[in-house]
Amino acid sequence: MTRDAVHLPPPSGPFRLGDFDFELPDELVAQHPAAERSASRLLDGTTTPFTDRIFRDFPRLLNPGDLLVFNDTRVIKARLFGAKATGGGVEVLVERVLPPNDAWAHIRASKSPKPGSALTFGDAAAGTAFEVQVLGRCGPEDSMFHLRFPGDVFALLEQHGHVPLPPYIAHADEADDVRRYQTVFADRPGAVAAPTAALHFDEALLAEIAARGVQSARVTLHVGAGTFQPVRSEDLGQHQMHTEWFDVPQATVDAVLRARAAAGRVVAIGTTTVRALESAATAATQAGSPGSLRAGPGETRIFITPGYQFQVVDRLVTNFHLPKSTLMMLVSAFSGMERIRALYAHAIAQRYRFFSYGDAMLLDRVDPAA
Repeated sequence: MTRDAVHLPPPSGPFRLGDFDFELPDELVAQHPAAERSASRLLDGTTTPFTDRIFRDFPRLLNPGDLLVFNDTRVIKARLFGAKATGGGVEVLVERVLPPNDAWAHIRASKSPKPGSALTFGDAAAGTAFEVQVLGRCGPEDSMFHLRFPGDVFALLEQHGHVPLPPYIAHADEADDVRRYQTVFADRPGAVAAPTAALHFDEALLAEIAARGVQSARVTLHVGAGTFQPVRSEDLGQHQMHTEWFDVPQATVDAVLRARAAAGRVVAIGTTTVRALESAATAATQAGSPGSLRAGPGETRIFITPGYQFQVVDRLVTNFHLPKSTLMMLVSAFSGMERIRALYAHAIAQRYRFFSYGDAMLLDRVDPAA
């Protein structure tokens, strides 16, 4: 069973959308990953002045007793290209799979398909064509379509789908993207975007981290296409967050509590991990157990902006985010707006690579009252 969505009241305060804008040269948007995962750059924002590092230096920045928390979601081949019954082309981006045979999806076509119509995918000449039925509209403000597949959705997407690369990556998905737009520990399928901070970890780096006495735990948050949804209102209180499914296992709750008791730091690998952990903490508080986390699955629409009091995460590894995005707001809440502005200015001046296939930074949490 899925719990009610975890959300926070709309942000209050003087912050406006323009506060989270910055100019980024187009050539700094990474179109391909680094040759090796751990060879990407790491901007250490925990030092003054900032320190330029390589990501394989990361284990040396950890202490025995620290806890790393990863998002183990698996990116599905969520993009399908096909045709309507009229012959017109159609592009489908599956947002959420409802096992075994249904899905919610975004559809791009010259005209929206009508309920009861069919979409055809696959290769008729090769005998692999199949039809998907359009059941009707669904989702927030009927922004998506409810589709019924002729078999297991995950299996059909794996066979016929394409890697759902972000809109700022200009090339069509290639064989290398199947491997590199996926973490080495991806386990639970359902995401349509990668938890990109975790893309920098390889097996050797994970082994080195474990050898240093650093513990690891996992959450799952299936990243939705809404992660790229622009914030359109200058008034942040008017923005409606997309809903994402998450799960925090009891073992992870126990690991967080042990790390706290031993004065270890909880290090979130990526903003999706932050959203899962902080949502679980909010759910616990709402259930009358402040200071803990609520284990199990749920839906979250948590919107973290400056002034938010973090309950779980002490350090954050994250990539560089889009201007005016909710993720820029989250990292600004975590480390302070002025420090984030300075980090981004340094990264641009030093020619760091931005966004999903780009470089990373390490952040400490700041007290919003400081």
